Amino acid sequence: MGTGSSKNEDREESMEQEEGGGSQLYVSLKMENYKQKRDLFPHVYGSVPLIGSWDSSKALTMERESASMWELSFVVPPNHETLDFKFLLKPKYSNSPFVVEDGPNRVLTGGTLQGESRLAVFRIDDEVLEYRVFIKADRVSPFDLAASWRAYQENFQPSTVRGIPDVSINSSPTAAAEIGSSASLELDLEHYVIPPPATSANSGLVYPANNAENPRFHNADGSGNSSYFYKDGTFSVDQPTLIKEMEVSIPDPAKVYSGSGMVESKSVGTFSPLQKQDSHRGLFVDRGVGSPRLVKSSSSNTYSFDLKLDSETKNSMPAAAGAVAAAAVADQMLGPKEDRHLAIVLVGLPARGKTFTAVKLTRYLRWLGHDTKHFNVGKYRRLKHGVNQSADFFRDDNPEGMEARNEVAALAMDDMIAWMQEAGQVGIFDATNSTRKRRNMLMKMAEGKCKIIFLETLCNDERIIERNIRLKIQQSPDYAEEPDFEAGYQDFKNRLNNYEKVYEPVEEGSYIKMIDMVSGHGGQIQVNNISGYLPGRIVFFLVNTHLTPRPILLTRHGESRDNVRGRIGGDTVLSDKGEIYAKKLANFVEKRLKPEKAASIWTSTLQRTIISASPIVGFPKIQWRALDEINAGVCDGMTYEEIKKNMPEEYEARKKDKLRYRYPRGESYLDVIQRLEPVIIELERQRAPVVVISHQAVLRALYAYFADRPLKEIPHIEVPLHTIIEIQMGVTGVQEKRYKLMD
Repeated sequence: MGTGSSKNEDREESMEQEEGGGSQLYVSLKMENYKQKRDLFPHVYGSVPLIGSWDSSKALTMERESASMWELSFVVPPNHETLDFKFLLKPKYSNSPFVVEDGPNRVLTGGTLQGESRLAVFRIDDEVLEYRVFIKADRVSPFDLAASWRAYQENFQPSTVRGIPDVSINSSPTAAAEIGSSASLELDLEHYVIPPPATSANSGLVYPANNAENPRFHNADGSGNSSYFYKDGTFSVDQPTLIKEMEVSIPDPAKVYSGSGMVESKSVGTFSPLQKQDSHRGLFVDRGVGSPRLVKSSSSNTYSFDLKLDSETKNSMPAAAGAVAAAAVADQMLGPKEDRHLAIVLVGLPARGKTFTAVKLTRYLRWLGHDTKHFNVGKYRRLKHGVNQSADFFRDDNPEGMEARNEVAALAMDDMIAWMQEAGQVGIFDATNSTRKRRNMLMKMAEGKCKIIFLETLCNDERIIERNIRLKIQQSPDYAEEPDFEAGYQDFKNRLNNYEKVYEPVEEGSYIKMIDMVSGHGGQIQVNNISGYLPGRIVFFLVNTHLTPRPILLTRHGESRDNVRGRIGGDTVLSDKGEIYAKKLANFVEKRLKPEKAASIWTSTLQRTIISASPIVGFPKIQWRALDEINAGVCDGMTYEEIKKNMPEEYEARKKDKLRYRYPRGESYLDVIQRLEPVIIELERQRAPVVVISHQAVLRALYAYFADRPLKEIPHIEVPLHTIIEIQMGVTGVQEKRYKLMD
């Protein structure tokens, strides 16, 4: 957060509390003692949100930071800022004996420790053992925490989050790494291709809008249950909820700038010192990846992210990731979801990437656990009026066509609102919505039911528009029955011309404008009147997405010795079979990515992935802690049979709900998803191929994102050893190939 006058700080705190996306408390607890007592280790237990129980068996183990120091850190959501806890000593993997520190409970309120207690005193038999205590609490915004990762400055440098190294980068291959990359392991890539699972997403073969919601009231004869009509030239819905016009307010520029030289930007929820740029007043916001600069034009009330990329930025290494996406973790840890339903309403001319953007955003939000659905008005139109509508149907001076198009838009909006009222959270409303009259109709329908944010896609690159038009003719059901490509092409150009005649850019309400973002060479995002936790994350995601085609290769490490023994977790080296796979993987990557000089290899920090990547030469390697295998806690190193025998209750709990089950002092699949969000953002940002060598649970979660698989399926997704899953990212969506290099 920036620093400024107390007035600004008070206003910022008030704004965050109102919006429900408020700041988080990052707490670090440390204990120091040079004389460790027997086999007793420091632990912490206490009230919500640390443990939620004063049961010593549920105490959290403090991790050894050095020979004499132990540390535990966590993120606290804003509605749980009072922490009540104590330290205790006990064996690491059992509950007794244990010793609780002397004195009253420790109380941390709003980041400040009540009273003076720099020592933790333990009485063991007749001996008094003292530990020095260090407690630090920082208040930071969840948006900043989720995006606080940058590794690239002038040279490749490892990043840290709160001083903890998270990523290490090896950009120069060593001679030792070349050992074993034998040229004798020839691969015929086509020979090794195997079919992907039948349930995998192949959106490149399906028009993206086909996967959108079906009209819930669509009957066989095409009629609906709701009545829609024109009255006095205005389209309305026959429902009692439409009572008054929605008021649309534009921010007052006088209120944007404060007298202290600070800027309030509701779109990003932060304050930063003003800077000058090309005679425009603006502010610089460090959001991690890409470091977008917000600039305000002299004729606008909005701010925009300037994403023009210089050659150095284009070729830079991935920005480093935080150990977790802290905002998501805080949200998961009892932080309340936003109560208001959110409607993202697309705006833009045809062939500007609206549907592609809608599908991508839907997939991202679903993966994070937000109940999200995509409502495509074109699909409603085709179901009700057929696919054989010529360009004349889309003329503004065609009353029958206008009535039909407004009718299906209202049907789709009505369905979306009804779905939200049944517990849905985010609706993506996909249509041109190219006039103020249409947008006002939608705002009236949404009044009192959901918050609307317009997402406008603009493109000025004629080559990209031409490419998108040709893809539309090839893929859209609108032209499935048109055998003549040129006839379809001309009809679509005429349709586009009809829309261009009446197009009115968004200037009302809350909106996000994506300008030339599809080019893959930078662009701008403008935001106006955007506030709150979830809208902020949506903006951050959109800033880091593009349409540049590139492959992402996912593979597990080679077979490890613990794999052979059937033990989970651990950090063992590879088996003989695993070492053979490492060589075959190196040969495969060399052949597949030989012309891709900017490609990179990502691994976890566990040695079985690092060893698997070691024979690969010619590409920089990045180690992510976020890619480490799911933490099995006290079960680490055990077999499932041992867990079943010794911990039957845990075994049954995991069997009942693998998605939400959290290993004692370990992680759940939901925890893994949250810490992988920075990896997803970074994969979206990349314009060059990436090879990800990781672990089964992690790759299940990553694959589920690209394949748009439901969260409940993630723990059961098949990710076999010694198989490469190639995800092709591009303008046609996501396609998949699988290569099995070994049995």
